[in-house]
Amino acid sequence: MDTDLRLVLFDVDGTLVDSQAAIVGAMTDAFRGQGLAVPSRSDILSIVGLSLPIACQRLAPTQGDNVIAALVEGYKKSYMTTRQIEGAAHSPLFEGAREMLEVLHTVPEYLLGVATGKSQRGLDTLIDAHNLSCFVTRQVADHHPSKPHPSMVQTALAETGVRAEHCVMIGDTSYDMDMGRAAGVTTIAVSWGYHPLEQLRADHVIHEFTELAPLLRSIWKD
Repeated sequence: MDTDLRLVLFDVDGTLVDSQAAIVGAMTDAFRGQGLAVPSRSDILSIVGLSLPIACQRLAPTQGDNVIAALVEGYKKSYMTTRQIEGAAHSPLFEGAREMLEVLHTVPEYLLGVATGKSQRGLDTLIDAHNLSCFVTRQVADHHPSKPHPSMVQTALAETGVRAEHCVMIGDTSYDMDMGRAAGVTTIAVSWGYHPLEQLRADHVIHEFTELAPLLRSIWKD
């Protein structure tokens, strides 16, 4: 594998797409379906990025396995139903995301990838809805321990043959940053996501997507 290759990994929810309304709505439906008090919006957004069973356990810590399993299924059903109705509008791309991906995709030594708490089906549907074909590695919750375990990043590195020092992890939550640090890659936080910026402890921060390409050139200037 060419040692000049660089891997740019993205989280999805809260980083590339604004899915907070969809996530809050689906979790609200799931809790109501079980007759449980609905967690606050801030509590629901705090678990974005975790695998769904762990997210539900965090939000309903006193409930047993059967209820957690029912919450997971209720969330999936609500999320998929709404997505089928709304299409791409269900989780719209953040401003500048498409243009940024197009710019990075033209750089010969850059490989683009995804490391997300979404399921394989959820990610594939979103990519199809937005016509995104630039990702050469797609790591999802189905095949890995939940973030912040480094498995997603490590597998993406193995698949692409890129060394950790030539990889960045871009995300909006502490789970993304902790995962990146655990895998030994450079972390980049976006300021528009679902966790307060001060919690992320990222190596770098961007406030809009136009800042990313110059930042990557600076990180990899040597």
